[in-house]
Amino acid sequence: MKSTKNLTSIITIAALACGLLAAAIPTVAQDYDLVILNGRVMDPETNLDSVRNVGIKNGRITTVTEDKIAGKKAIDATGHVVAPGFIDLHAHGQNIGDYRMQAMQGVTTMLELESGVLPIGEWYDNQAGKKLPINYGASAAWTFARIAAFSGKPPSADPAYFQDAQSRTDWKMTIADPLRLGEILLSVEQGLTEGALGIGVNAGYAPGYGHKEYFALAELAVKYDVATFTHVRYASNIEPQSSFEAVQELIALSALTGAHMHVCHINSTSLKDIDATLELVNDAFDRGINISVGAYPWGAASTVVGAAMFSGEGWRDRMGSTAENFQLGTKRMTEDQLADYQKNQPGTFIVWHFLDESNPDDLALLDKSILHPRILIESDEMFWMYMDDHDRIINYEGDAWPLPEGTFSHPRSNGTFAKILRSYVRERKLMTMQEALRKMSLMPAQTIERFVPQMKKKGRLQEGMDADIVVFDPETIRDVGTYEKPNQPAVGVQTLLVNGVVTVNNGKLVLDASGGQPIRRAVQK
Repeated sequence: MKSTKNLTSIITIAALACGLLAAAIPTVAQDYDLVILNGRVMDPETNLDSVRNVGIKNGRITTVTEDKIAGKKAIDATGHVVAPGFIDLHAHGQNIGDYRMQAMQGVTTMLELESGVLPIGEWYDNQAGKKLPINYGASAAWTFARIAAFSGKPPSADPAYFQDAQSRTDWKMTIADPLRLGEILLSVEQGLTEGALGIGVNAGYAPGYGHKEYFALAELAVKYDVATFTHVRYASNIEPQSSFEAVQELIALSALTGAHMHVCHINSTSLKDIDATLELVNDAFDRGINISVGAYPWGAASTVVGAAMFSGEGWRDRMGSTAENFQLGTKRMTEDQLADYQKNQPGTFIVWHFLDESNPDDLALLDKSILHPRILIESDEMFWMYMDDHDRIINYEGDAWPLPEGTFSHPRSNGTFAKILRSYVRERKLMTMQEALRKMSLMPAQTIERFVPQMKKKGRLQEGMDADIVVFDPETIRDVGTYEKPNQPAVGVQTLLVNGVVTVNNGKLVLDASGGQPIRRAVQK
């Protein structure tokens, strides 16, 4: 009798266990929309660096665990790094081709903060209609406001507005009278009330503004509790009007007003005087002055041929450049070409080689900004363009993929983050993987999260964070585009998730992926 009772109990327990197990399997499988399995999960905020499984549901990371998990979809990340998607605070091309090229190298958020746009509301509405693959956002453009005040032409949320204005010099070189200054500030302030992420101060293109105007912009940033993002007004190795003076001006204003002021691409604006400008930056950091700094790993910049810095007597000496340093399309310019384009097509974008990366001394100068622990990585991504039959440069706004043959840009537009992982981490071993990820994801998020709360959920790979995730092969990720052949996407990204939406799958772009969301401050009524 006792034996029978025990046998019955054992059978009952076994049946219950089997039932529970049977119920558990489909429950676990349905718990997550997507799981990433067996990857080297790295989080730069907690310094996690270990094999883990990641579960994602409703666009959020819901678990990071050593336990086995399953979901509706599974990604095998064996041998790959699983990290927060890269955040680019400084990118100009805002068409779908620009976003797709960035996605291929692991970027999940791409913001136009240095130059910005106006009107802000119109721009966000336009972007929302494009069904973009990665997150997007912009600052309020001081240069657009200045162009409008001097030309009388209302700003348009289109890069052509800025390019077309290059034939005028008044907005670039004239101090605004009180009436115009009021108009400029009112336009920028309107952008802030419409949800702009800060104030874009592209001062290198309008260096003739007054000190009072820059001070007023800093005060406006304090009023709205945002940052300014500045391309400083001068780029020169020698004084007066040197790069040193321009960085000093920004730091002084931050110290006086308390405004958070971001120095964009300190590598290119410092030219070969990076030791002096970094000394200023280090002193500012040590004194607790509210600045942040970005840089990109290239010895060449991209700008318009009619930029104010390439005018006036002595600019060649000040900048250590001639026409040979300028690249039009994929070829270097002649002095005759330079004169022609500056006169007749000043809004044409060119690549300007200010350092020679094949020269060890020049490369060492570039490395100083990239390796600085307080300097984040930003790309200064540029539009993808093509040259028409009349040698005019046209911005490419189509949706073809791959981008049409003959389309070009600066290789930083599709290779900045991949280059950091290839050159600085894998090949030259100047930076750890965790440090690179910190500079490309966490630091950009932290730079703006105080006044852009959405960013508190980005740049981290932790439970509760947005599922903006890049999965890449650390042994193969690399930039492919060159100055001569830029139209080549980066390789090595296996998977890219943007708000949980698969945007790159097995190394290939998902053409209908539209997981990108607006990054925007609250609109003020």
